Amino acid sequence: MFDKTIDKLVILDRDGVINRDSKSFVKNLDEWIPLPGAIEAIAKLYRAGYRVAVATNQSGIARGLITPDALERMHAHLTALVAEAGGELARIEVCPHGPDDGCACRKPLPGMLLSIRDALGLTDLTTAWMVGDSLRDLQAGEAAGTRVALVLTGNGEETLGKLGALEHPERVARFASLADFADRLLAEH
Repeated sequence: MFDKTIDKLVILDRDGVINRDSKSFVKNLDEWIPLPGAIEAIAKLYRAGYRVAVATNQSGIARGLITPDALERMHAHLTALVAEAGGELARIEVCPHGPDDGCACRKPLPGMLLSIRDALGLTDLTTAWMVGDSLRDLQAGEAAGTRVALVLTGNGEETLGKLGALEHPERVARFASLADFADRLLAEH
């Protein structure tokens, strides 16, 4: 179904892009609240031939604030909502490590994005998008070779002032929300 040489892939951060973020972590299903239009945006992208994956730092696990079972329930709910809207997630990659654990997967490192690439059988990510609301999402995308998009939901507004830390800040596409990103991307193709 998908041409691996001209693949259409969108990788999303989770908290602040798909669902509301929280400074005290999204710890359970009751706290996992989708942002307006986000689920529908994922479904639209899927129906237009895009594979959609999620790459999410979840250091709340390492900190003992989130149980693996609670995280699994949140992701099962996300997957079910996307399916109900007529879409599908190709993959969900999670970094459960803390900021000082020295792993290769925690954004801003590109480990989760490269795992998604490998799991989907792709040769590179140059045609893929990394959509996030924080500098570390965009840095991971740059490091993995994706195009990068900043949404102004979650931490997006405050991230605008940090774009100078990127190697190529001029390449950051900016969107009001995930729904706006999906609508504009699909209007162009």
